Amino acid sequence: MRITSVVHFAARALFLASIAAATMNAQARAEPAVEPGKLEIRVAFPAEPGAGPLDGRLLVMLSTDPAAEPRFQIRENPRTQQILGMNVEGVKPGSEVVLDGAALGFPLESLDAVPAGKYHIQALLHKYETFRRADGHVVKLPMDRGEGQQWNRAPGNLYSTPREVLVERKPGATQTLRVTLDKTIPPIADPPSTKYIKHERIQSERLTKFWGRPMYLGAHVLIPEGFDSHPDARYPLAIFHGHHPRTFGGFRETPPDDKLKPEYSERFHMTAYNRVSEEYAYQFYREWTGPDYPRMVIIEIQHANPYYDDSYAVNSANLGPYGDAITYELIPYLEKKYRCLGSGWARFLYGGSTGGWEALAVQLFYPTEYNGCYAACPDPIDFRAYTVVDIYQDKNAYFDEGPWHKVARPATRDYLGHISSTLEDSNRLELVLGDKSRSGQQWDIWEAVYSPVGPDGYPRRIWDKKTGVIDRKVAEYWRDHYDLRHIMERDWPRIGKDLAGKINIYVGDMDSYYLNNAVYLTEEFLKKTTNPPYGGEVLYGDRAEHCWNGDPTRPNALSRLRYHQMYAPKIVERLLKTAPAGADVKSWRY
Repeated sequence: MRITSVVHFAARALFLASIAAATMNAQARAEPAVEPGKLEIRVAFPAEPGAGPLDGRLLVMLSTDPAAEPRFQIRENPRTQQILGMNVEGVKPGSEVVLDGAALGFPLESLDAVPAGKYHIQALLHKYETFRRADGHVVKLPMDRGEGQQWNRAPGNLYSTPREVLVERKPGATQTLRVTLDKTIPPIADPPSTKYIKHERIQSERLTKFWGRPMYLGAHVLIPEGFDSHPDARYPLAIFHGHHPRTFGGFRETPPDDKLKPEYSERFHMTAYNRVSEEYAYQFYREWTGPDYPRMVIIEIQHANPYYDDSYAVNSANLGPYGDAITYELIPYLEKKYRCLGSGWARFLYGGSTGGWEALAVQLFYPTEYNGCYAACPDPIDFRAYTVVDIYQDKNAYFDEGPWHKVARPATRDYLGHISSTLEDSNRLELVLGDKSRSGQQWDIWEAVYSPVGPDGYPRRIWDKKTGVIDRKVAEYWRDHYDLRHIMERDWPRIGKDLAGKINIYVGDMDSYYLNNAVYLTEEFLKKTTNPPYGGEVLYGDRAEHCWNGDPTRPNALSRLRYHQMYAPKIVERLLKTAPAGADVKSWRY
């Protein structure tokens, strides 16, 4: 009886289900599904008298947070707001441009995916200029205008006043949102000179020839205490490589501002980190001007360009001969003006992250022109560990793929291994900000520096920006020209004698961008196979994130504020040990 009952009820349920399905199918045939409402954004360009057509990257931001302008709320981590981008060319003043679902977005890929709701909207045009290079290519790029290639702060860029909008998504309708580029980012004032900080700028003959227009190199110069009262002293030169500071960073000649509003550092989980930074900058000033600090000249180079806030200080097919221009034009000019010793044995390099890679690369490419490098948390120095990608063996940069499964590769982490973005995320954001390696961001500048020129005049992609598929031919070019570990191993019989004792590398073993991976591989070569021995040091910071500089006594948030004090004693020790017979090792030691 139980079995019969179960069969009966099962048959009845199946019959009712078939009736319901048939009813739903009939309704579907009778009532076609209504598509969700479409959305488009019309951006109006100002009607400026006498203004010509505009080229650039049009960016539109949508934010749920009214606390700041949307243009300052775009980032790679989960706290980002929405951004969409498209190219515009020859836009006439007073006209409109329509951005719709075809424009690429981040983190949502399309405007079509933006849900109904209230948002703050803002548009911005990142302007491009036309360059006619010496290699015959004509390219359109965003020239740096003193801000260090920051699209949201670049002087001359047009942007709109943020306002609140309501996205409705009414079925079957197209909603139009309108914004007007009613503002222009103003110019940036030149930084003032002081007793200790000077600012220099020269036109580079080499770079001007390459770019087909005047191109400049600059430097922020920190001169030693007693420079004026010791006119016969001649000084060692230290080049502090890094990004684009407005003035010489980390040096403050007045006490910290006790009225400064404290700011929380999300990166270091530290309250009032801006006040801490001022305190350490003032402490450096007091040490620099005190009786025991080594007397030397320190410079920070200004070499922002159409692709990034600096050039990576090497010669490049896409950026031009920045390495030669810095070493053979800028450095001699500064050494003459600021009474430096003016020889390779008295020049030193240090820096972190980008600056760490530059310090090591410049030392390798100009082995006799410099007497030592101190490379902290360097960008990938072995492309078998291009962060977490082996560009020679992996087929895809974004995923580790097997026969049945694939796993996304991470881009950033904290010291506990918590991941805040993937490689696909980081690269798609860059593609939104600018195609053809024009985003002004990290992955694109590596590509611009390391890649050969493509047929269109822009850098050849190391991988497809949308899919992550790696180009083997481009990888081979990178290996032969910019893989620093490969170059050392290949060329050590020729340059090893000129590099002995000059290579020093420091990195945290939980670097935020996995940069320690390439250092491990490089250390294997340096410590096991170099003849003559490399004679430097490679050190790791326990659980230290980006950018650890070799100081095990302080947390990373504080050690990063003391680069100059970390390396000055090492520089003096190296200089006194290696100075040639008869060299001046006294006039600057007062």
